[in-house]
Amino acid sequence: MALDTAAINAAIEAAADAGGGHVVLPAGRYLSFSIRLRSRITLEFGAGAVLEAADPARHDGQYDAPEANVHDAYQDFGHSHWHNSLIWGEGVHDVALIGPGMIHGIGLTREGPGAPWSRDHIGDRPLSMGPVEALSMAALAAEQAAMVGQGNKAVALKHARNVIIRDLAVLKGGHFAFLLTGVDGLTMDNLRIDTDRDGIDLDCVRDARLSNLRVNTPNDDAIVLKTSYALGERRSTERIQITGCRVSGYDMGTMLDETFGRSQELSPDLDRVTGRIKLGTESNGDFRDIEIADCQFDRSRGLAIETVDGGTIEDIIVRDIVMRDVTTAPIFLRLGDRRRGPEGTTAGAMRRVSIQNLVATGIDPRYAATVSGLPGHPIENVQLRDIHLTYRGGGTSEDALRAVPELPHAYPEPSMFGVSVAHGLFARHVRGLELERVDFATETSDARPAIVLDDVS
Repeated sequence: MALDTAAINAAIEAAADAGGGHVVLPAGRYLSFSIRLRSRITLEFGAGAVLEAADPARHDGQYDAPEANVHDAYQDFGHSHWHNSLIWGEGVHDVALIGPGMIHGIGLTREGPGAPWSRDHIGDRPLSMGPVEALSMAALAAEQAAMVGQGNKAVALKHARNVIIRDLAVLKGGHFAFLLTGVDGLTMDNLRIDTDRDGIDLDCVRDARLSNLRVNTPNDDAIVLKTSYALGERRSTERIQITGCRVSGYDMGTMLDETFGRSQELSPDLDRVTGRIKLGTESNGDFRDIEIADCQFDRSRGLAIETVDGGTIEDIIVRDIVMRDVTTAPIFLRLGDRRRGPEGTTAGAMRRVSIQNLVATGIDPRYAATVSGLPGHPIENVQLRDIHLTYRGGGTSEDALRAVPELPHAYPEPSMFGVSVAHGLFARHVRGLELERVDFATETSDARPAIVLDDVS
């Protein structure tokens, strides 16, 4: 199969030089390395069109090299570079990627080095993966050098404005199917993403609407909002609306083919499959004015809202959520103090979080809904209304007597605290917690109390 990289890029350049235009891939298969978007370009994947990511080990060529980034210390390699992607754009505006065709990232890698930042690597990865071995700068440089020529994202945009992505399917998108960093004005609608790591990462994004998305990611997060330091500044993610979306952790590829496989039990972090909606973990900047509504979680971890790198999370509304077969905690709010950021980074804050009309069934009994701040840094003003959680049960009286560690610097995951001391809700270091019409049920008996509060007022 011949490479189409040059032809596709030439068509985009010609249209851009003419002031903008529409570049169409009609029905057929197209093999390509990096495609460079330009402003005022719509790239359309027609019915039956498949853009296939080339493999540098098999095809004659390479992806664009990862660009230099002096701000790469505080987030991993994947977050810090954009050019090493199947489709990328930097500083573009008024661009669109539209279907109904498909992007198949078969030649992309899901791998990439970690962050150069180190506090003995505490907080770099979930505790469930065990201790992190020290990595010398020479070893890290070798890992980074090995990425040259590889592509590890399907679509990456940096410093973009007025972006529309709709009506596409993506299979096997690499480290990120979509990495969108510093984007102002974003619409994503009617996408089907079935991938081997993150689905959609909105990093330092403002004024975005995501709707009617189906995202299957057993190995990582489905839709995740972040505020990393990749742009060299603390930048917020704000005014985001996520509606009518469905996330899941079925076997990769089985959402698109509608077989919904369940053979994979664990994610790479050795907890159960992922596939959730999350705010954080990267959280140098703030998160505000975010609404998540009318969404479903199937065979996935629950909702996670986390700030651990100094950012403030405030004014979050979550409503009308249905979860089935929840693989860790159905609700996880965490204010931690990892401080993976520049000198002077302090603990952040979380306040004014409202979760309403949420029903979850088949919940892993090990992990209760959790709202956990830090001593001297409480989570503030959390409302849980019309919440109905059904756990599988089986917790013991010994579980209820466990001492729960604080772990301020740890990577935030529900499993970080071990088996919960409550079967319904564990809250610690919280000021202003309101529960209205909240109930906790268990399918089998459970010896733990429904609710445990510690330093809560």
